[in-house]
Amino acid sequence: MTRPSVYDAVGGDAAFLALARAHHRRCLADPELEHPFSHPDQHPQHVERLAAYWAEVLGGPPRYSHGDADQSHVLWLHSGNGEIDDLGRRFLACFLAALDDAGVPDDPELRACLRAYMKWAVADVLEYSPVDAVVPRGAAMPRWSWEGLVR
Repeated sequence: MTRPSVYDAVGGDAAFLALARAHHRRCLADPELEHPFSHPDQHPQHVERLAAYWAEVLGGPPRYSHGDADQSHVLWLHSGNGEIDDLGRRFLACFLAALDDAGVPDDPELRACLRAYMKWAVADVLEYSPVDAVVPRGAAMPRWSWEGLVR
């Protein structure tokens, strides 16, 4: 029997949209994350795009990268902000709590996989937080499986 993708184990597009909405609500409720998550120039479909991004990275259809954005864009959006390690920790905490809010299956292996992915993703973004960071063009979309980052 073939194991489902992480995307399928989470529950597909509807589950990722619920997760992105729950995560966004949690970030807005956090006193440190509220500002960057309520920024007036945020894309009007931010939550939907976030859901599509996470879904694609975790084995779903390539809707995010087939739109008008790619991994370089994601890194650029989060670059040059200076020291933000605490925001990364808070972002991860909001994500983990949002798993319950969104009704993501309470499977220990799935939860461990999602936690590992988000820890990696936060670290990846934080590499570009220095004010003088240069984001590479054409960065490949990451792919995450049950075993971790797919190289």
